[in-house]
Amino acid sequence: MKTIHKLVLKSYLGPMVLTFFIVMFVLMMNIVWRYIDELVGKGLSAGIIIELMTYFMANMIPMGLPLSMLLAAIMTMGNLGENYELLAMKSAGMSLVQITKPLIILVAFVSVGSFFIGNNLVPNANKKLYSTLYDIRQQKQALEFQDGLFFNGIENMSIRVSHQEPDTHLLHDVLIYDNRAANGNMNTIVADSGYIRLSDDKRYLLVTLFHGETYEQTRNSQWFTKSALRHHTFELQKQVIPMDGFAQGRTDADLFSNSQTKNINELQHDIDSLEVKVNAATTSSYEPLLKEQIFVRDNSVLPLPDSLKVDKRHFRDMLAQDSIVGLPTRDKERIWDQARTLAKNSRNMFAFDESAAKEALNQLYRSKVEWHKKISLPVSILIFFLIGAPLGAIIRRGGLGLPVVVSVIFFVIYYIISLSGEKLAKEGNWDAVYGMWLSTFILTPIAIYLTYKATNDSALLDTDWYAGKFKALRDRLTPGIKKMMNAIKFKRNGKKHDSE
Repeated sequence: MKTIHKLVLKSYLGPMVLTFFIVMFVLMMNIVWRYIDELVGKGLSAGIIIELMTYFMANMIPMGLPLSMLLAAIMTMGNLGENYELLAMKSAGMSLVQITKPLIILVAFVSVGSFFIGNNLVPNANKKLYSTLYDIRQQKQALEFQDGLFFNGIENMSIRVSHQEPDTHLLHDVLIYDNRAANGNMNTIVADSGYIRLSDDKRYLLVTLFHGETYEQTRNSQWFTKSALRHHTFELQKQVIPMDGFAQGRTDADLFSNSQTKNINELQHDIDSLEVKVNAATTSSYEPLLKEQIFVRDNSVLPLPDSLKVDKRHFRDMLAQDSIVGLPTRDKERIWDQARTLAKNSRNMFAFDESAAKEALNQLYRSKVEWHKKISLPVSILIFFLIGAPLGAIIRRGGLGLPVVVSVIFFVIYYIISLSGEKLAKEGNWDAVYGMWLSTFILTPIAIYLTYKATNDSALLDTDWYAGKFKALRDRLTPGIKKMMNAIKFKRNGKKHDSE
């Protein structure tokens, strides 16, 4: 490797790593604020939170890589241009493609690696993520008492304390309403002080109360008219109450299977199966419904293949309503009930078939979108680099100022186009190819144009160049504008003299 290539590669690796972690941090903050309500108050351990953040980070890599490549390319080439190192390389006879050759090779390896990340790492991380989030949502809130307020986090129990010691966690003036008894008995416990906490495995509630009274209202099947109340006092009372929901369970991750948890081979298998299923559902006519539900015994509507053909041209019309009118009341009621039942069954069958076909079609659209998303990610990384490298060479500004602004603008355009195309593809309005590759089709000509401009040392984004062009245009137009204004002024003066 040439020394100049080592210099360029070393200048790129630092900003690439730095911008990647900055982008991932910003994306992770967005995720944290989105799920903060589900994480707070559950008493989650640090290991669970770190595990959850790891799954989120793996899921954010496909979005963070293109932006970090764009920002790093603009910063690197901008720094080289600002320090006149890029100019020195071009003076030595090196073109922009030759200068960025090691970077192109590096980004190509990163693009190939991003495919395996999106195809293998992200689906497995999504499985674990959905499983962990489900377990967290099923977990009850941690046992926390607030002074003067009832805690209703335990099923069929309500606990109120007047004050809790922050150091010893001793509870004062404890009031407990207990409705857990299967026979309907209601217990009310009042104690001067005590301790209420969960066991270490969070499977039991350990209650220790001092100096209190217990009121038990017994109820039977006639509790509206007959009920009994039992009362006793205690100096010390201990209870061990089995609890469910406070300990976090572990659900099998394979149960959470959708298009986002499958690799490209599994998606292709699903696409083939769903296409067969959708084609069978969409090409089927109403004939099975008519044969099996509506016209079961009427061969004139749907003749059977082996039925005897009868010439009915000379038959008169059957007056069904007149024949029904002539039947007894019970027979008419039976016929109408059968007709109504057949109609309801036909409607339910058609609604079920229609919903099943729609669900299969939606799954097909989503599977195609995810399949193309895994392929379009490596291409988008290359496109963003091919935009950032020439753009940095044109801007000739390093640091985190102008490059960040330009990178965010391009990424927002890319994100809006991709999101719109993905939405249209999932709804079936567009084919998945157009929806997922629309942003690539739009940004590729921009990358080619910027590369052409940077290769020819264009001052596309040089403000001084635009200021000089504007000044030259103004200097050219100023004499003509003055001449025109003088002519207008002369005409006005001439009209004024004529009127006098």
